Amino acid sequence: MNLLLEDWLAWSADEMHFMLDSHHDLSCRQGPEPPLPAMLRRRLDATGRAVSDVLTLLDPEQTYPIVHASRHGDVKSSLAMLQALAANEPLSPAKFSMSVHNAVLGVHSIARNNTRSMQALAACGEELDAMLLEAAGYLLEGHEAVLAIFSDGAMPDAFQAQGVGSSGASCVGLRLSLRHGRQLKAEATGERAEPTPLDVARWLAHGGELQARQRWSLA
Repeated sequence: MNLLLEDWLAWSADEMHFMLDSHHDLSCRQGPEPPLPAMLRRRLDATGRAVSDVLTLLDPEQTYPIVHASRHGDVKSSLAMLQALAANEPLSPAKFSMSVHNAVLGVHSIARNNTRSMQALAACGEELDAMLLEAAGYLLEGHEAVLAIFSDGAMPDAFQAQGVGSSGASCVGLRLSLRHGRQLKAEATGERAEPTPLDVARWLAHGGELQARQRWSLA
C-alpha cells in the first residue's frame, strides 16, 4: 500500500491531551466564523462539528471522496435511547436519525453541498487500518486525493465500567494522495493494537511508529 500524506489536522476536546503546531491544530486553523452553518451545527455534538470543520479545511472546494472511521460513533446518544426504551419512554426520530454512523457525513454533505462519495465505517478497534485501506482503494480508482478522518467521542460512564473506554472526544483527518507528501508505510508484525484518534495525531506530530493491525511508519 503506497499512500502519501499531503496534509492533516487534529482536534481534541481536552487540549491538554496533545500539543500540536499551529498548522495541524484545528483550533488554530479555523477562522472567526465556523465553516458549518449554525442551524446544522446544532445537530452535531462537539466531535461531529470538529469532523465537519476538519473536512472543510482539508478540502475547501469539496473535491475529494471521504472515508470516516469511528469505533463507537455517537455512543452517548445511542445509550440514552436504549435507556429510554428500557424505561418505556418514546424515542425521538430526530435523535435517532443523528445517532446512526453516517449522520455526521450526512450533515456535512448538506452543509457543504458535497455530492462526492462518502463512507462511514467501524472496525472493532481496527479503524485506522480499515480507513487507510478504503482510502487506498479510492486512489487506485483514479481519484486525485481522498480525505480519511478518524473520530470518537467521550465514552459514557456505563461503558467505561465494562472496560470499554476511549481517550476522550477527538478526531484526526488526513488528506492522502499518490502524488506527493510523506509516505505512510505498513509492515505486518504479528502484533496488534487499537490506536485512538489521539494516538494517531501524536504519531503524525512526533513521528516514529504506530502499532495497529499493522505497524505504521512515516517516511
